Amino acid sequence: MLQKVLFASSEVYPLIKTGGLADVAGSLPAALCSSEYDVRLVLPAYQSVMDEISKMRCMARLSMPQGEVRIMLADLPGSSVKIWLVNYPPFFDRPGNPYLGPDSLPWHDNADRFALFCKVIVEIAMKRTRLKWKPDIIHCNDWQTGLVPALLSLEEGAPPSIFTVHNMAYQGQFPYSTFVALGLPELFWSYNALEFHEQLSFIKGGLVYADKITTVSPGYAREIQTEEFGGGLEGLLQHRSGDVHGILNGINIDEWNPETDRYIKQNYSIRTIEKKKINKKALQKIVGLPQKPAIPLIGFIGRLVEQKGIDIILQAMHEIMKESVQMVFLGTGDPEFQQALKKFVTQYPDSIAANIGYDEQLAHQIEAGVDLFLMPSRFEPCGLNQLYSFRYGTLPLVRKVGGLADTVINAGSANILTGKANGFVFDGDEDWDLLQALKRAINMYQDKLTWKKLQLTGMWRDSSWDSSALEYQALYQQVLADS
Repeated sequence: MLQKVLFASSEVYPLIKTGGLADVAGSLPAALCSSEYDVRLVLPAYQSVMDEISKMRCMARLSMPQGEVRIMLADLPGSSVKIWLVNYPPFFDRPGNPYLGPDSLPWHDNADRFALFCKVIVEIAMKRTRLKWKPDIIHCNDWQTGLVPALLSLEEGAPPSIFTVHNMAYQGQFPYSTFVALGLPELFWSYNALEFHEQLSFIKGGLVYADKITTVSPGYAREIQTEEFGGGLEGLLQHRSGDVHGILNGINIDEWNPETDRYIKQNYSIRTIEKKKINKKALQKIVGLPQKPAIPLIGFIGRLVEQKGIDIILQAMHEIMKESVQMVFLGTGDPEFQQALKKFVTQYPDSIAANIGYDEQLAHQIEAGVDLFLMPSRFEPCGLNQLYSFRYGTLPLVRKVGGLADTVINAGSANILTGKANGFVFDGDEDWDLLQALKRAINMYQDKLTWKKLQLTGMWRDSSWDSSALEYQALYQQVLADS
């Protein structure tokens, strides 16, 4: 029997992206679709999304307290997955970031926007629309969909739900006045429900009421049950530990494939990895660095925030520059870190290049062109760039946290000998810890045979969604059997 899954997300690549959630939502539903599963996506109809899609049609109109909401049907570009767009222009017809205004602060009405999104999802789930499609299971993602499991708990005959935590650092917290304004039932104002230190917590809706909770790596599933990573909700997660599952993310192996990548100068494969150096030379030219093929080129792509360890890199920068290396950065974030990075570019123009912002093409060029990829994250639920790096024969250098610890095998002598090593791993969160690991990597770069062995080990790794999709399907079956 065909199982119907409604996959709810506030962002989906390639339509709208601020982080890894979009990549997962753009890839996992397609991987789940099979002869046994009919997966539909539901997404807010942001202005940029409506501009991106050329063909869509209105499938239903809902009368909500805010006004009429239209549900539009479209195809997710690059796949056969159907997507429903929740179209309410006063909330979603805005330029730019889906969560932040032009001042880089959260939109003043984010609680209203995503509460409406959640309520529409519930209407779809309960088949109170003209869509003629009722899901057997709802798969919610992050705080923007956290109210869905809570609201479903009030319904008779509601389908079961799964809630995936992509990042516990973002919890969707708002004052009590917002709780009242949203018209949520008073029974939800309890520490056993949505109340968290006298605040409304959207994420608790998923953590308390969903039938199962997943995170994006086994390591992160363990970490969020600790005080260091639990964001104050570790007690709740410990209480529900039997329902918490860590399923490692995959990546879109068609989008991230050096053999066919349209963004890079020279395509190559595991059999022609020597051609990677052509991309290194091209990248150096693109970012304005001298073309020096013999020295390590180091990349960083990510938000310029403490979570990603950019402060650790900046603290170590003068010492790093004593080594014979070049560095290229791509990202945006904390203005203080942006300014500090720009100053280093001015100080070391032949060794450091930085692009403040995000550029998908340049991201691919960096993965293909650099030798070493830095991810010294303080926490990393899964991490995708280390998986992209594997595909491109680029060695990741990571801090031993979350999904990074689950995927990167340190290049120690024993792991190299057994053929398991595929990168460099360090503990600690000080600049000295990063420097020691970086010096190990730089020294190993001189050993071309060992370096190539590490590259090939990473490239052979299966980073597709295939095995992860099977784990999700097994979890779906367990939830359906228990419901």
